[in-house]
Amino acid sequence: MLHDVVNWVVGTVSDLGYIGIFIMMFLESSFFPFPSEVVMIPAGYLASKGDMNLGIAIGAGIFGSLSGAVFNYYLALKFGRKFIARWGKYLFIKEETLEKMEDFFAKHGHISTFSGRLIPAVRQYISLPAGLAKMDIWKFSLYTSLGAGIWVVILALLGYFIGENQALIDQYLKTIIIYIIVMLFTGVLFYMLYHNKKGLKK
Repeated sequence: MLHDVVNWVVGTVSDLGYIGIFIMMFLESSFFPFPSEVVMIPAGYLASKGDMNLGIAIGAGIFGSLSGAVFNYYLALKFGRKFIARWGKYLFIKEETLEKMEDFFAKHGHISTFSGRLIPAVRQYISLPAGLAKMDIWKFSLYTSLGAGIWVVILALLGYFIGENQALIDQYLKTIIIYIIVMLFTGVLFYMLYHNKKGLKK
């Protein structure tokens, strides 16, 4: 089944080109739980064959991710928590998911819009608590673009260099995700300690 989905994505991206990458990454980053791995890895693979430009494919992926995140941000900002909690189930947003994202955002602050983009099962929904908290849109866009950019580049390069070896891709992805989570945990810890120290000095 997954093989068929990947083949369909490869065909769609090939047919629609960069617009296809943008659309799918928009969906992945907004309300539809569509894995970015099956978009950007095939895009990187197509780039390795000369069917796409790697830089433009990465740019389309990042822009699609940012656009989907901004959609979620304004959805939460405009309609509020009650609306999201009540109607979110029709957009694949469960109440418990929303609560987990709010806790994550509360613990890690605005930097979570960067770190959350690099964590599976978090990246799609971290925009909601940012919108509910009325985070500055420019900071939100910057952090989201940086986080999404790192993830998109990793996936595209995996597809570019080892796109035909699914087992090797799975192995590398698991290792990369573990390293990312450890680095994020360390980075967020230092970030929190730094700001707590600044607060004590005032």
